[in-house]
Amino acid sequence: MVEQLHAFGEFVFEPRRGLLRRNGKAVALGQRGLALLEALLEAGGAVVSKTDLMERVWPGTNVEESNLTVQIAALRKALGTAPNGLEWIATVPRLGYRLVPSWVDTREGDSVPLTRPLIAVLPFAIAARDQEQDYFANGVVDDIITALSRFKSFAVVSRHSSFAYKDRPADVRHVAKELGVNYALEGSIRRSGNRLRIAARIVDGGSGAQLWAESFDGELNDIFDFQDRITESVAMLVEPHIQAAEIERSRRERPGSISAYDIYLRALAKISSESERDNADAYMLLLQGLEAEPDNALLLAHAAWALEHRHTMGWPPLGEDDVQVCAALARRGLEHAAGDAMVMAHCGVALLQTAKDYDWAVAVLQSAARANPNNLMVLVRAGIAHLHCGSLDEALAYFRRANRLSPGDRGAHFSLCGIADVHLVRGKYAEAIAWAARALASNPNFDPTLWVLIAANAHLGRMEEAHRYLRELKQLTPTVTIARIKAGQPAKDPTRIATMLEGLRMAGLEEG
Repeated sequence: MVEQLHAFGEFVFEPRRGLLRRNGKAVALGQRGLALLEALLEAGGAVVSKTDLMERVWPGTNVEESNLTVQIAALRKALGTAPNGLEWIATVPRLGYRLVPSWVDTREGDSVPLTRPLIAVLPFAIAARDQEQDYFANGVVDDIITALSRFKSFAVVSRHSSFAYKDRPADVRHVAKELGVNYALEGSIRRSGNRLRIAARIVDGGSGAQLWAESFDGELNDIFDFQDRITESVAMLVEPHIQAAEIERSRRERPGSISAYDIYLRALAKISSESERDNADAYMLLLQGLEAEPDNALLLAHAAWALEHRHTMGWPPLGEDDVQVCAALARRGLEHAAGDAMVMAHCGVALLQTAKDYDWAVAVLQSAARANPNNLMVLVRAGIAHLHCGSLDEALAYFRRANRLSPGDRGAHFSLCGIADVHLVRGKYAEAIAWAARALASNPNFDPTLWVLIAANAHLGRMEEAHRYLRELKQLTPTVTIARIKAGQPAKDPTRIATMLEGLRMAGLEEG
């Protein structure tokens, strides 16, 4: 039987042998230090009480709590700091200690360290006169923690740990250091008559800088609907802001890093630029990461996304058979997805757009939406599945939900263009133009937005406008043709893209 090992950062701990190694070299730890470390690792990032730790290290013996403090200090010194600059062991006031979970992985055999950022959702502050709303504030925080736990791109501190700070005013930077987190979500609640206002913000745990802030207003008689609205809005908005902060952190602090996480961040920034050259660079980066970690679901999914995007946009291929390579990456990604909604979404749309495996793709994308109904990209991908292979009403519902929950987000053009697409298919050209114009304002480099604007204007006889947008499209993608666009679109129901292709022909786009 293979021994279960505990890996975190540069360390591997072998419980049976009582051995801790850093980069293959043994780390000197006494028996008490090893017992403490094993207890913290077994907890998987959860808080271990002082009582439990003392019983583990000094079984059946009455000892002073100061002895535990000394042993924890010695263990911290031996481990040094984690790659995020924080201590491996976090003190949770009045409760105990925990090993920072975003850096801990437990599995059989060798392991690759996890480097996901970690966020704590702190109890919301309540004014003295509003204490009767305490249950509501706690419910909001509980729901937000549950919703954020669906995301796999970051980890969330348990309620048990974050609520240790309830009614304890403290500097967020101090709290972040104690909990070992990169980010904190905090908020407040105020009441005025029958109205409640919830304010929430995301703070960088290291600098204390505010990354995002929003306020929400609602009526007391709609308190549960209000609570749901806050939860879904905050959940959808948190990820892109943490993602943007992590991309910037990687550029600033680890520009030459070859770790899988940093490669993912660098590739994501390039794919998101919607540039043909950046897309190719992103794919090369992801292949570099996959050489080291061939079964990394995140890298597999994003490599599939990069190739799918090229194929969908009609950009020149990167290899001899991008379609087959993309499909293979997507299938491998799904094998290792482990319920990650984002991985399923990217792999599912690759099967839809590139491999044309429609039934499987739709099933995967619907599963992704069930797994995380508050992820912008997942909602958009589910909308795309219905746009081409299902109900247009369902497609519109997914796109509108994504747009409602992420107004102004850097990925808003996906949902806006999706809404425009549905109107184009239905022959509502004026509505299609209105929504596509908003998508263009959100991101001027997204080819499908220009496809809609060209086609809808052509169908309305506005040829001057259609030609203007066609010139813009050719500036972005000089090699674009109707044949290339058609090859990158699902064809389960050819009528779904017929209106767009005909409008492009009317405007004068070459066949191929």
